[in-house]
Amino acid sequence: MKDFEMERWKKNLIAVWISQFLVFAGLTFSMPFIPFYIKSLGVESASERNFWIAMFAAAGYSTVAIFSPIWGSIADRFGRKIMLLRANFCNALVLPAMAFAPNVLVLVLLRVLMGIFTGSTSASQSLISSETPLARRGFAIGLLSSAMYSGTMVGCFLGGITVDIFGFAFSFITCGIIYLIAGLIVLFWVKEDFKRPEPAKTQPGKKHWLSGLAPLKLAWIILFLIMIMDLARQFDAPFFPLMVEKVLGREEGSATWTGIISSIAAGMGLIAGPVLGMAADRIGAPKTAIGCSFLAGIFMLMQGLSNGMVGLITGRSLMVFFGGGLDPVFQIWLAKSTPDKIRGVIFGWALSAKCAGTVIAAFLSGVVATIGGIRLIYVVGCVTFMLLIPLIQYGASKVSCGKNA
Repeated sequence: MKDFEMERWKKNLIAVWISQFLVFAGLTFSMPFIPFYIKSLGVESASERNFWIAMFAAAGYSTVAIFSPIWGSIADRFGRKIMLLRANFCNALVLPAMAFAPNVLVLVLLRVLMGIFTGSTSASQSLISSETPLARRGFAIGLLSSAMYSGTMVGCFLGGITVDIFGFAFSFITCGIIYLIAGLIVLFWVKEDFKRPEPAKTQPGKKHWLSGLAPLKLAWIILFLIMIMDLARQFDAPFFPLMVEKVLGREEGSATWTGIISSIAAGMGLIAGPVLGMAADRIGAPKTAIGCSFLAGIFMLMQGLSNGMVGLITGRSLMVFFGGGLDPVFQIWLAKSTPDKIRGVIFGWALSAKCAGTVIAAFLSGVVATIGGIRLIYVVGCVTFMLLIPLIQYGASKVSCGKNA
């Protein structure tokens, strides 16, 4: 029986990994090039374009932050697989619709709709975490995060070339097809042995997904750290294509170069997931996170000081390696500090925390770009990574963590 269970969690890990690979390949097939698409919709002014770039990023992640705990609660009641299907099939319809957006406002509204139905990352983490033996969770979650970066690597590389050759409409439609395939893989190959829990007794006026977290006060410390982590990691993300354009010195070919650099950086993120996941299992999540934060800050600054493609590529790749490695480290810390029975809610709140950080990053980076230009974004991003270090030390002092936390 144990051999059968071990075999099942491995098969699920492979199927979910492939599905998540396709999800992020589809997402990054067009999303990194949104600043160029916004300009093609008639937004010519630099300040106005900065505003809409920030609004696009903030709008989607705001809805993800709001709805993730709700989807997580539903996942704990009805299963995690159905949440993967919901996210993949709904976005298979929304993304192609962006190709027909008549103006930037409609584009932002579609991003809001996409944010409402998304959430495959938390659902996949919850499913894999719940069905994987405790001793292998660090490896499994780290490996799952590698799907994000490998999918991003392929999506950015092919997406940049596709946008420059075939245009944005073709790119968005291709995204929808990729999401459809990801959903079909989950539908036919992922097996979940889900047992619906007994209804929990809640106090009058309190919702289950809130009361379920009430006894887990220490988990909120990790969730706060996750929010700050994503604030630091995503601080430059909406404006990175414009940094590429600035270093390149021209708009022509900027989408292709953005895709190439992003795919190289994603390759580093692919390595970071399992490597830093195993490091977290061995030496502890907090120690691993502190080292990653410091080095990610250094290489964030390196990007802002770059005047050539070599420096930009190097800084971007190593920043993504260490900054991206923080994600599985914090997820592992959270998974090993909380019970299995509310795993969906926990990872739903984790995704909300990440999205809250991204929303704050979008607004703050927009303000910084308007006041001091694109390069100042990278200075502020570096400082944010450094501020994360004492916060991690504080969290480690409050949350019991030893080697396996």
